Amino acid sequence: MIRRAYGSGDPVTLIVPGLGATAGEARIPASGLPGTRIVLTLPGHADAPDPTPDYWHYPTLAKDIGQTAASQAVGVSLGAAALCALVSTEPDRFDRLVLMFPAALSRARTNAHLVEAMAAAVDTGDRARLRELIGVLPAAGSYLEDRTDALMRLGPALRAVATQVPVPDPDALRDVRAKVLVIAAEHDPLHPVEVAHEAAEAFPDSRLEVLPSAYPLLTHRKEVRTLLTGFLGDQHQ
Repeated sequence: MIRRAYGSGDPVTLIVPGLGATAGEARIPASGLPGTRIVLTLPGHADAPDPTPDYWHYPTLAKDIGQTAASQAVGVSLGAAALCALVSTEPDRFDRLVLMFPAALSRARTNAHLVEAMAAAVDTGDRARLRELIGVLPAAGSYLEDRTDALMRLGPALRAVATQVPVPDPDALRDVRAKVLVIAAEHDPLHPVEVAHEAAEAFPDSRLEVLPSAYPLLTHRKEVRTLLTGFLGDQHQ
């Protein structure tokens, strides 16, 4: 795992991207935030070396990302699940927490078949099938190819996370003292809104924002940035 710091001073915000995030996509949540932003490059992504095949388990991810000191954090998809796993055992770890497009919390993914189909496409080298399963907007430019390239390295990760449960006992999140913002995407086949509702209900001090798009990081980037800067940039909120 590679840690890259941008900016300086407080607050220090940890950015944990999703599985298969491109380098540019991983930096999106850091845009406009004050202080220091530490953006992680997960193993097997961009210029980070591939991990051992047994790396992709939520306790392992939580331990790895937990080695970074920060007062607040943003997790996207897999990153959101890993942060939930971390704070379930370290409830005082952060002051503020943003969970973007969580895919699973106290149960395995309801869309495991889609993730397993992605893993199968990687196993057979079927890039066309993988692009079809990613299914982003036609006007997304090079994003589709970049994400396909990223996921082609991540067959073991896709297969592992398809059926894992990040926080088997959601009551463990009741002790989390952080303010929590959950951001969901409507009609996203990989990140059901129902999971975002479950996550928002699991934390004692949380709110949920649902964006009217299946791909908000492409179509509603300004709105996402406003939510993040408003929540993480105002320490008196």
